Amino acid sequence: MPLIRTAAKDDLDALEAIEKRCFSGDKLSRRSFKSLIKPGAHSTSIILSNGVASGYSIVLFRTGTSLARLYSIALDPDFRGQGLAQQLLMHAETQARDRDCLFMRLEVRVDNPVAIALYEKLGYVAFDRIDDYYEDGCTALRFEKPLQAEIGSVITEPPVYYRQTTEFTCGPAALMMAMRNIDSNYPISRREELQIWREATTIFMTTGHGGSSPHGLALAALKRGFEARLYINRSGTPFIDSVRSEEKREVIELVHQDFSEQLQHYPGSHEINALGPGQFREILDRHDHVIALISTWALNRNRAPHWVYVSKSDAQFVYISDPDTNDSRWQSETDFMHVPISINAFTTMASFGRNRLRCLLAIHPKNSE
Repeated sequence: MPLIRTAAKDDLDALEAIEKRCFSGDKLSRRSFKSLIKPGAHSTSIILSNGVASGYSIVLFRTGTSLARLYSIALDPDFRGQGLAQQLLMHAETQARDRDCLFMRLEVRVDNPVAIALYEKLGYVAFDRIDDYYEDGCTALRFEKPLQAEIGSVITEPPVYYRQTTEFTCGPAALMMAMRNIDSNYPISRREELQIWREATTIFMTTGHGGSSPHGLALAALKRGFEARLYINRSGTPFIDSVRSEEKREVIELVHQDFSEQLQHYPGSHEINALGPGQFREILDRHDHVIALISTWALNRNRAPHWVYVSKSDAQFVYISDPDTNDSRWQSETDFMHVPISINAFTTMASFGRNRLRCLLAIHPKNSE
């Protein structure tokens, strides 16, 4: 009877040998295996057949979310045809369920019909393809499987995803995702990303949060022909608490005042709202496209303001597309698009600073309300 257990340091030689026998390119190094058998947001398992190491699986867990990804699975060619790969995959799914994950995702080469057949047999559904994904230029297919039968459904059509290209343009990137998913003709580009940031930021030189004002982002959407409604839990200038220089505070406040005055020309575009759990749920239920301010603490243990695109919500989960993919060298865009987070975790995450600033910016087509 095959045995599947957590991989340990003594398995490094076996893991490296399996990798060399299974893959001609895109191989994991010994150093990578060393990192992936250490404690962290991942799990590496090894399968033993009659005491011989014959394969492994690696699952990644996106901290703060309900998403798992099968990072790699390999079975020594000498042990194929015995159902061991299916056992490894089912074990990986059990690990994800034990961490309360809602979905398992994976990427597979389009020219690997054996692996694709196994995934489809176990209920995985292809939802995207990425050209030139592997070292040799081969296309990858993205697959997803719901792990909790009573909750969630697989992606039928993935939302358009855009990765921010600077440290400070999460707001423009999130807004562009919302606008593009509303209007397929809306052009998204790095030039547009930076243009929106120039329009929406209140930063003074190197002081401040470095990102975009909620009021500035609302104006950017309105000026591009979309309807926008900003829900924010307090008046005053956002993100100014940490600015010590009076001169710099004055400049930031003047820019914010200008944003606020411009919004007066768009009736109904701005609302002070307590944004407690009840209001949060009601707003997410009412609007299909929302960008939200969060603190990144729950995702990467950094206390920074960050904008994400909420592409869907239901009774128990919200699904975010996070434009910042720099959390981990192991992760790909698969870990950042349409990511499920429990509604309770998200309402806790969606505030920033000592004063618990909360804001949701709903975007919708012109004259849709």
